Amino acid sequence: MQKQKTTTRILIIDDEENMRHMLQTMLSRYGYAVSTAKDGAAGLAMLDKQSFDFVLCDVKMPQMSGMEFLKAGRERLQDTTVIMMSAFGSIDMAIEAMKLGAYDFISKPFKNEEIRLTIKKAEERERLKKENIQLKDRIQRMGGNLSFANMVGRSPAIQAVFSVALKVARFDSTVLITGESGTGKELVAQGIHQESERRSGPMVAVNCASIPENLMESELFGHVKGAFTGADKDKKGLFEVAQGGTLFLDEIGDVPTSLQPTLLRVLQENEIRPIGGAKAKTIDVRVIAATAKDLESEMSSGKFREDLFYRLNVVPIKLPPLRERSEDIPLLCQFFINRFNDSLGSHIKNISSAAMTKLMQYNWPGNIRQLENTIERAIVLADGTTLELTNFDFGTARPANDSETVANSGYDGFSLKVARAELEARMIRKALAATDGNRTHTASLLEISHPSLLSKMKLYGIE
Repeated sequence: MQKQKTTTRILIIDDEENMRHMLQTMLSRYGYAVSTAKDGAAGLAMLDKQSFDFVLCDVKMPQMSGMEFLKAGRERLQDTTVIMMSAFGSIDMAIEAMKLGAYDFISKPFKNEEIRLTIKKAEERERLKKENIQLKDRIQRMGGNLSFANMVGRSPAIQAVFSVALKVARFDSTVLITGESGTGKELVAQGIHQESERRSGPMVAVNCASIPENLMESELFGHVKGAFTGADKDKKGLFEVAQGGTLFLDEIGDVPTSLQPTLLRVLQENEIRPIGGAKAKTIDVRVIAATAKDLESEMSSGKFREDLFYRLNVVPIKLPPLRERSEDIPLLCQFFINRFNDSLGSHIKNISSAAMTKLMQYNWPGNIRQLENTIERAIVLADGTTLELTNFDFGTARPANDSETVANSGYDGFSLKVARAELEARMIRKALAATDGNRTHTASLLEISHPSLLSKMKLYGIE
C-alpha cells in the first residue's frame, strides 16, 4: 500500500479505545500525523496545544459530547475540517452538526475505505477553496490595478508578461527573463516569488556581473574551512542561503564558461558541493535567471553553453522596452509621482500636457529606471503641484528612433544591434572621460547600475 506523502494532522476524539486505536493505525499507514483524545474536553485541550487539519469526533461521549465540543471549540476550529461519527446517527443530528460547523457526518460502523474517501473528499474541497481564493485575488489585481508586484501597465505587451508570470508562479519551473537594462527584470522575479508557494521562504538576488570570477563558485556554492587560502571558516553559498525559496541569478550571461558546467549540474541534480567539501548537499531552490545579453549570440560565439541555456530557458519571459509600450508612460508617471510624494513629502498632482507629450515621444534608452529617475528629478525641481516641461532634462543625445540612432552613431552598416552597441560603447567612453574615470559617477551619469556598467565595460573591452 502506497503511503500518502503529506504532513496533514488529524485529531481523533472518541471514548472507545479500540476505535481510537483502529483509526490511528489505519490513517497512520496513509502517512497522516494522528493524535487522539478520549472525549471532547481532552480534544479541546489538544487544540490549545497545536492546530489540526482534520478532526474525527464521536457524538456520544461522557463529560463532553461531540456536539458540546463543536459549540465550545467553534473559534478554535475555524481553519479545521470536522467530521462527526456516531452509531446513533439521524438526519436531524447530522443537520445540527452541520449548523455547528461540521463538514460531514459518518454513521458507525463504517468501512475503512469510507473514512479514507471522506477525508480525501475534504482535502480536495480545501485545495479547491485555496485555489479559488488565489485565482480571485489574481483576477482582481490584474483587472483592477493593472499591476504585478511593483510593476504597472495596461499595454498588451506588458499584460502578456504579467499573464505568463502569474501562470508560471504556481510551478517550480526555471524561468529566464530577458530584456534591456532598466525594463524591470528583477521586479518580475520578485513578483513570481511572491505569487508562488515559496513566498514564505527567502528571495535571494545576486548580480553575477558584480562577482569577481575567482570568487563566483564560492559565492554560489559555498566552501569549507581550509578549502583555499583565506577560507578560515565554513561559508554557505547563495544556493544554500535560498533553501526553500527562490534564487534570482541576474546577468546570468556573465557567468564564466568554466563555471557553467557546475551550474548546469546543480540545476539538474538539485545538489551542491561546497568547495573543499566531501559530501554533496541536497537543495530545494527555485531558480530564476535574467540577462540583457542575447544568449543565442553568446552560444554561437562559444561564450555560453547551449545545454545550460535550454535548462534555464524552460519558461522564457521577454520584457518589452519602454519605447514599445509608450501607452504605459502616463500610468507609470502617476505611479512614480505617488511613490515620491510619499518618500519626498512632495505634493505633485499631475504633469502638464506639453511635458507628457515629450515624455511619450522620448525613446527612453534607460527604460523604466530612467523614467523613474527623470520623474524624481522633476519633482525636486518643481515649484508647484504640476510638473512642467522645464522641470525635465532629456539630455542632448536622445535617439528619437532607430534610424536617427544609426545616423548619429557613425555606423555604415544596416544592423541595428551593432549600431546600438557602438553607440552604447561610445557613450560609456564619453561618460568615463567626463568623470575622470570614476565608475560610480559614470553609472549615475548614464542612469544605469554600477554592476551593469562593469558588465558593459567588460563586454565592449573598455578599460
